[in-house]
Amino acid sequence: MRWWDIEPVLGLEQELFPEDAWSAGMFWSELAHARGPDATRRYLVAEEPDGSLVGYGGLAAIGGTGDIQTIGVLPTRRGTGLGSRLLRALLRAATDFECAEVLLEVRVDNAPAQRLYERFGFAPIGIRRGYYQPANVDALVMRLADPAAYAADTPGDTPANTLPNTHQGSKSHG
Repeated sequence: MRWWDIEPVLGLEQELFPEDAWSAGMFWSELAHARGPDATRRYLVAEEPDGSLVGYGGLAAIGGTGDIQTIGVLPTRRGTGLGSRLLRALLRAATDFECAEVLLEVRVDNAPAQRLYERFGFAPIGIRRGYYQPANVDALVMRLADPAAYAADTPGDTPANTLPNTHQGSKSHG
């Protein structure tokens, strides 16, 4: 993700997470930590050949722990494996940042996302009451102990950087 992706990502945010969408300032702040030798973030977008965005994701890495900040996939692209490819790319980033574990929060009412994370080895470790505001929805906190084990492409996967086009930069709605 680059600065010019922020506007289209904000459009997706409003469509996907209308009650708790991130602001432009939040994305600008994250991208400020995604470049240079001291980078602690990796953000990426997936786009169609015509340049339209169909998904995005982000990871923060601090002190050996990664935190999936956000993953969003257009409803028309759900079930295509795009969410898995974005997640796998973020786990590769966690491995690049030498993270020994990865955490995330996911809405307790988002069963499809929870199933995706469980397929990647994430296990529930707690609840954050009222985490998603203003809807006052709880978050399920999940942890993956070995991101490197899930970072490699599996047979049948299309690598994240080939489908659709992904751009990296170095929240979770889940």
